[in-house]
Amino acid sequence: MILSVLDQSPISDGSSPGDALAQTTELAQFTESLGYHRYWVAEHHNTNGLASAAPEVIINTILSKTTNIKAGSGGVLLPQYSPLKVAEVFRTLEVFYPGRVDLGLGRSPGGGQKTRAALTDGVNKPLSSFQRQLKELQHFLYDNLPKGHDYYGVKAKPASSTIPDMWVLGLSERGARHAAKQGTGFTYGYFISPDAVEEALQTYRDKFEPSLQLSEPSVNMCVFAVCADTEEEAEYLARSQDMWLLQVEKGLDTKVYAPDEIDFDNLTGEEIDKIQKNRKRTIIGTPEKVARKLQKLSESYQVDEFLLITNIYDFEKKKASYQKIKTAVDHLHR
Repeated sequence: MILSVLDQSPISDGSSPGDALAQTTELAQFTESLGYHRYWVAEHHNTNGLASAAPEVIINTILSKTTNIKAGSGGVLLPQYSPLKVAEVFRTLEVFYPGRVDLGLGRSPGGGQKTRAALTDGVNKPLSSFQRQLKELQHFLYDNLPKGHDYYGVKAKPASSTIPDMWVLGLSERGARHAAKQGTGFTYGYFISPDAVEEALQTYRDKFEPSLQLSEPSVNMCVFAVCADTEEEAEYLARSQDMWLLQVEKGLDTKVYAPDEIDFDNLTGEEIDKIQKNRKRTIIGTPEKVARKLQKLSESYQVDEFLLITNIYDFEKKKASYQKIKTAVDHLHR
């Protein structure tokens, strides 16, 4: 089983965005030392609790501070941008760090209507153009725009000896079809929507069309995970993530709060139900329990790689969680 990381650069209460980004870099270095395969950073806008507004910049910093781990986006929100510009940014990263760059792409609008309008500078760019943009981005990366295309003759620079690997992030059969049609890797966001995983992965595998990047389907899955030596400690640490998810879904404060500052006794029955529902997106427990649950997911959906996301308050406990999971998974596969 391959373990990787997805990081949203969450800001803990009392910390600054600078602290969060410094922790992202440190966590990338730490997980590389543990043997994690890739490290992806998210893209979020107009939020006070996530510092990951510019994944391209963060990726460059991670690559400059590490040696072997792949770094990439999870993902660039393509509907807001020009395929040519995205190709140029990631070709540039690939020139500096050949063979280490992943270009993960999402269809999300990136925020509310006003935020999206600001990102597109007021230009109406329909989300329905995503498939066309994916295709154009691929053409720019591989320098094979067909004659007759409106942009024929335009080349993404700089030229690079290797091409970033493309991944499409999805939560449904629609996202799976986008990835399959273009022959990219497919990342299923189990940490957001665990219910449609079987249908999405089956669709991707059934509809996959070989490309210059891939001759056969390639899948990974992202899941929330919180791990500690005891079940009690893991549950305690996960309180931060429980409340964070609740706040995010309500459109409230998105900073991560300390577990001892969270009073679950004052939550409504509806809020408690929501937390329990959100637990389906999360693996929480001892190293052995987390490793077994990852193994079960792997066997159920034929997925060999998991991107783990851990949004808890204490950074040292977060590092320990990644370390304990890696050790337990390695032990399970000996």
